[in-house]
Amino acid sequence: MSVNTPSNSVPSSTSRFQVHVINEGHGSGAAMSDSTDPPHYEETSFGDEAQNRLRISFRPGNQECYDSFLQNGDAAKTDTTFHVYDSHTNTYYLQTFGHNTMDAVPKIEYYRNTGSVSGPKVNRPSLLEIHEQLAKNVAVAPGSADRVANGDGMPGGDEQAENKEEDTSGVVKFGWVKGVLVRCMLNIWGVMLFIRLSWIVGEAGIGLGVIIIGLSVVVTTLTGISMSAICTNGVVRGGGAYYLISRSLGPEFGGSIGLIFAFANAVAVAMYVVGFAETVVDLLKESDSMMVDPTNDIRIIGSITVVILLGISVAGMEWEAKAQVILLVILLIAIANFFIGTVIPSNNEKRSRGFFNYQASIFAENFGPSFTKGEGFFSVFAIFFPAATGILAGANISGDLEDPQDAIPRGTMLAIFITTVAYIGVAICVAACVVRDATGSINDTIISGMSCNGSAACGLGYDFSRCQHEPCQYGLMNNFQVMSMVSGFGPLITAGIFSATLSSALASLVSAPKVFQALCKDNIFKGLQFFAKGYGKNNEPLRGYFLTFVIAMAFILIAELNVIAPIISNFFLASYALINFSCFHASYAKSPGWRPAYGIYNMWVSLFGAILCCAVMFVINWWAAVITYVIELSLYIYVTYKKPDVNWGSSTQALSYVSALDNALELTTVEDHVKNFRPQCIVLTGGPMARPALLDITHAFTKNSGLCICCEVFVGPRKLCVKEMNSGMAKKQAWLIKNKIKAFYAAVAADCFRDGVRSLLQASGLGRMKPNTLVIGYKRNWRKAPLSEIENYVGIIHDAFDFEIGVVIVRISQGFDISPVLQVQDELEKLEQERLALEATIKDNECEEGKGGIRGLFKKAGKLNISKAAPKKEANINTIQSMHVGEFNQKLVEASAQFKKKQGKGTIDVWWLFDDGGLTLLIPYILTLRKKWKDCKLRIYVGGKINRIEEEKISMASLLSKFRIKFADIHIIGDINIKPNKESWKVFEEMIEPYRLHESHKDLTTAEKLKRESPWKITDAELEAVKEKSYRQVRLNELLQEHSRAANLIVLREILFFLPPGWRVPVLIALCFLPFATMPCSEDAAAGSISKRARAEDGVSLRFVRLSEHATAPTRGSARAAGYDLYSAYEYTIPPMEKAIVKTDIQIAVPSGCYGRVAGVIDEDYRGNVGVVLFNFGKEKFEDDMNPTFQ
Repeated sequence: MSVNTPSNSVPSSTSRFQVHVINEGHGSGAAMSDSTDPPHYEETSFGDEAQNRLRISFRPGNQECYDSFLQNGDAAKTDTTFHVYDSHTNTYYLQTFGHNTMDAVPKIEYYRNTGSVSGPKVNRPSLLEIHEQLAKNVAVAPGSADRVANGDGMPGGDEQAENKEEDTSGVVKFGWVKGVLVRCMLNIWGVMLFIRLSWIVGEAGIGLGVIIIGLSVVVTTLTGISMSAICTNGVVRGGGAYYLISRSLGPEFGGSIGLIFAFANAVAVAMYVVGFAETVVDLLKESDSMMVDPTNDIRIIGSITVVILLGISVAGMEWEAKAQVILLVILLIAIANFFIGTVIPSNNEKRSRGFFNYQASIFAENFGPSFTKGEGFFSVFAIFFPAATGILAGANISGDLEDPQDAIPRGTMLAIFITTVAYIGVAICVAACVVRDATGSINDTIISGMSCNGSAACGLGYDFSRCQHEPCQYGLMNNFQVMSMVSGFGPLITAGIFSATLSSALASLVSAPKVFQALCKDNIFKGLQFFAKGYGKNNEPLRGYFLTFVIAMAFILIAELNVIAPIISNFFLASYALINFSCFHASYAKSPGWRPAYGIYNMWVSLFGAILCCAVMFVINWWAAVITYVIELSLYIYVTYKKPDVNWGSSTQALSYVSALDNALELTTVEDHVKNFRPQCIVLTGGPMARPALLDITHAFTKNSGLCICCEVFVGPRKLCVKEMNSGMAKKQAWLIKNKIKAFYAAVAADCFRDGVRSLLQASGLGRMKPNTLVIGYKRNWRKAPLSEIENYVGIIHDAFDFEIGVVIVRISQGFDISPVLQVQDELEKLEQERLALEATIKDNECEEGKGGIRGLFKKAGKLNISKAAPKKEANINTIQSMHVGEFNQKLVEASAQFKKKQGKGTIDVWWLFDDGGLTLLIPYILTLRKKWKDCKLRIYVGGKINRIEEEKISMASLLSKFRIKFADIHIIGDINIKPNKESWKVFEEMIEPYRLHESHKDLTTAEKLKRESPWKITDAELEAVKEKSYRQVRLNELLQEHSRAANLIVLREILFFLPPGWRVPVLIALCFLPFATMPCSEDAAAGSISKRARAEDGVSLRFVRLSEHATAPTRGSARAAGYDLYSAYEYTIPPMEKAIVKTDIQIAVPSGCYGRVAGVIDEDYRGNVGVVLFNFGKEKFEDDMNPTFQ
């Protein structure tokens, strides 16, 4: 059916692109055509703008929904894309700029972090989807069809985003003036401006005083520039300095500085409130209105003040911002009042106190320094510098700013400029008006004719010379209330002091909870998650407010902050240093993601700023700096040890990549040397969790000394294999990291296993870090495996030799593959999930029939021995519950973990029969250096002559000492070349008998026919060619039985696959040699180039019984529930309509009327018990009460 849609249904007035709705045809007759016709292509013309465009016309199955959807005008949700929704097939068809494609137009939602506060992260179509044109079959409301088709993700996320937008509609956000400029100015203009700046100028003079102010401003300006660069390099969330540092340098630096920065702000509240309370107490003293005593009055006034400030903060950021504006107005009036007072002619009282208005003589006299005893440049600088801090006040509420990327740089830098001008202006003005010392007595005037000492005051008619012999109370160096005296109206200066202290306290009271909340949200410190919760539209950290209140109240009650103040100042300086270092580090790492919009920065200037901050910390107070570093280092070590699961794309990660790349490139220029040889291994583990023992033994000698790559080959059709491979790579690498295995995971997709291994052998590694050793497990089922598998196995070994790669074959008694156990575990988890899902369905369903029928099926879930806890997703052999393991194959799991345990006292026997360059010695030597193997001693076995055993033993000991290999004993085997005994040889003959042709006993024609029919079998000629080698292999097994039966580990160097001229040993003969390469020579023995000793276990008797005529005969191998019945080897009872997990062996049968399935895939060589879920769908109880038949 074709629909004409008016062109005005698509808004285009504000769009850069004009998008038209395609007219699908004329009339409704099109609906009569077959809806199953494939999409057809045709040219459509509607105006000059869209001629000759290719389009796809889809014919939906549900025409009514299609018509309604188009006529409602919902087809065009954006101004760039047209979407059509087909409610019948739940498929979306997209036209971008007039063409049908799955490509999505650029949108900010694609670049958000997961859990972004500004909205959910959405996914664009993947490369695989675009490449294969896979449509997303997602059923959503038509209104959101365009967003899903554009790759924005599930509709639920959009609904959440819309709800989030509704919820945030009333959020208060501040601009750069109210949010940053005002706060920074208030925080920088502290009480130091009114009560200490005059003293600083008096001590240091105008010249050095301006330098002190300038040096302080250099530190804050460099920090502001670095902060501006970081702020403009991406989206800034709430958290202030913590957010900037953590996202730049990582959680280790961010977490450590974030905690102490939040604490410093909380204590700063107490410092500022105590400063306010001290001023009030001074006023009470003057009016003789003390309540108790000075200390307790400070506590009382401070407690009341912090409660009021808490009320303002809890009321909301809007009220707090209004209070800040009022305080700023008062502060500006107070500063203006000072400047006005400097030009008001002074009276006799003020003159006696040293104020003479602007005088050139006073300016000249006060220009140079005049340090009193115990003071110097750095001590004065240490006192002033805290006054210049406060530049982070605006950044600390970054989450409450409309545009933090613009507001923080602009507001902070302007605030630094304005406050610097004010500080310098006040310093120069007060030093040009007031002398350093004054008596305050109006009688100290100079009568005409009296001699003058040449001071500025003397020239202005006052004699303050007695201040040189006794202390005076007035002047720049004696009176902290100089600004109040100079000002036009003194109480306004007091109001300014109140404003400065209260505004700084209020800013800190807001900053501390905001920073602490951001830290808690990131869950870096696990115990602090409680304080991450926010309340209201603004996500206010009420819990953080009350925690800050408690800390501030505690320090206010101390009422003595002289000890803690230097540490708090150093806490702030430490954050400044890390901000500068963050900017330097991000620039130095040369990450493509470092693209700050604020271009006025230089990485070396930022580094200088970081060093300067560290130096200032020691200048202010060296012991406080040491304490700060110790606390920060302790927190850094703690966070590093805990390894928080976060990924912020920090510059630390970028620098790690750059360092690794540079080192890898530099390594390519280094020539190989025998001293620098390291085992660099490819381990054919498949999935790393499938063969943990093979990985553990390899990791034991490669950890911190070599390269280990766990490799897996996916065999099958490319598309299917690639999907499976890509979906599991991150999970398997994560498994390695979680289990603290220093290895890489690599996988390839190939048509056959051997081709995949070839690819890995050739392409794995990087530069000099390329594999030189192949580690594989012994093929235990080679006797029953198809010939192609056997040829591939031996062929892989030959391929490794062709690529000049050594081969290590490892064998343990139980085998390495624990896939059956993992599959059983997965099956049990799935069953538990099914049970929980069914129970949830039953709980919601009030139908009595459903309750009685389905609930009864699972009411005895306890029999399943399944934990009710949520199943763990990661397959980890260490976390498999013992009750599950015991049901399936406890021995297999124990064997898989044998190399994780500490090895007891024993020996590692090294049979160094052929010189391989030392690899046979190096691997066991490295093992003895490990904690788990350090109790094992090396025993060296070498071949020799019987009549020269002692000489060769001495020679070998000398060689090993030169190699610096510690050994417990050396054994010279002089009888290695004699023939084996008859019993051992008979075992070998019986092993190869099934694979021989015996063509020499047949006529020529029959022999040729046998060779054609069974080319893989061993001919008499081939056997004769390796007869001597066969004797030696069997004899070697006898020697192993004799000498190494009790060894913890056997390491053997043998050439199994080549004959002297270079001929290759036939495949089957080579595999027959392998069991004899170690002891004992049974199928359950430990053998291989590296082998773990184990005792042969008695086989489990298999039993079964046919319970009915319809039961299928038991078979060996993978049990198929559809084709075979299953039977438990143990007694059990299953009531009607219920199920149970039963233990059974491989040869199994099940009664008719029941249904069972094996929990996992069992191969033919598997000998352990398996778990079977047995369902009794009959009306009668099934009970196993029959006598089983054994076989």
